Amino acid sequence: MPERIGVYPGTFDPITYGHMNLVERAASLVDCLIIGVAVNQHKHSLFSIEDRLAMTEEAVDKFRHKSKIIVKPLVDTLLVNFAKENNAQVIFRGLRAVSDFEYEFKMCVMNRRLEENIETVFLMASEKHQFVASEFVKEICKLGGDISTFVTPAIAERLIARYKELGEIK
Repeated sequence: MPERIGVYPGTFDPITYGHMNLVERAASLVDCLIIGVAVNQHKHSLFSIEDRLAMTEEAVDKFRHKSKIIVKPLVDTLLVNFAKENNAQVIFRGLRAVSDFEYEFKMCVMNRRLEENIETVFLMASEKHQFVASEFVKEICKLGGDISTFVTPAIAERLIARYKELGEIK
C-alpha cells in the first residue's frame, strides 16, 4: 500500500494551540504530514521564516508519534506544486467559522483545477480553539494580555521577546 502523504500549509506566525490541534488530527489521517510554513505576500509576518520553522518544529514534536511529521518552508511556489513535489495526495485546511469557508472553498476549487489528483480536506477547528487566530494572539500579547491558553509557554516567551525587541512592549 502506498504511503498516504498530506500537506498542512499556513503562515504559523506564530503556531497556536488551534493549529496544533489540526496538526494532531491531520497526522492521524495520513502516514506522513508535511507542514508547509508559508510566506504570504499579503501578510506582514512578525517572525522570519526561519523563526516560524523553528517554532513549528518545536510545537509539533509531541505529535510525531501519530505519524511522520515534517516541517518545510513553502516559499515561492503554488500550494498544489508544493504538494506534488512532496508526493502528497491531500491538502488539509482548517476552518474556524463560516466566514473562513468562502475563501477556503474558492482556493480549493482553484487548486482542484490546477491539480485534480490532490484532494482538499477541511477540518473544523475544535470548539475550544474555534476563534483562536495568530493575529488575535499577537494583539493580545502586544497589549499585555495573557496568551497562555493560545500558545505554548515557549512561543509566548518568543512573542514577548519579539515585541520587546521592536519596542512595542516594555
